[in-house]
Amino acid sequence: MMKVGVLGLQGDVSEHLEALEKLGAKGAWVKDLASLAEAEALIIPGGESTTIGRLLEESWLFEMVQQRAKGGMPIFGTCAGLILLAKEAGEQARQTGQRLLGLMDMEVDRNAFGRQRESFEQPIEINGLGQFPGVFIRAPAIRKVFGKCEALAQLDGRIIAARQGKLLATAFHPELTGDLRLHRYFLEQVY
Repeated sequence: MMKVGVLGLQGDVSEHLEALEKLGAKGAWVKDLASLAEAEALIIPGGESTTIGRLLEESWLFEMVQQRAKGGMPIFGTCAGLILLAKEAGEQARQTGQRLLGLMDMEVDRNAFGRQRESFEQPIEINGLGQFPGVFIRAPAIRKVFGKCEALAQLDGRIIAARQGKLLATAFHPELTGDLRLHRYFLEQVY
């Protein structure tokens, strides 16, 4: 049984763990170097990207996540996790001084669909999966993909899901929908 860590510093950790359990994977909270070392794959959940980034650094996990990814560890980032996976930041993310893991060939913008009160749900089309319930909460967007990164879904002309090798990122929250297809895709296709 594969062991998938869910970064447990902030965000929808329990929802991701529940999705993994329903799919027969062993999920585990990742809060320190020891728990990250035991994980075979990682999910970086939504939350507040600058806070998660700061907590990654304070817990000495930032460089270890980078090293594990470069060594082939599959990573799935949702919302704030998408921002952290990017190589380049748009204007708003640059203004915050947001440090990025720099793992995916994409440029991202924070809060691309508005603030908290502009959060929304809308069906979206994902390449290879079909229609999927999109839950957008202060959602980022991918301004552009380059190199080996490929767009998997768009909404209103903005890229909202991408994949690069064993890395998967979504601007929305699949863990809040009850639809397990993206988690299954991560486990079967990416992992």
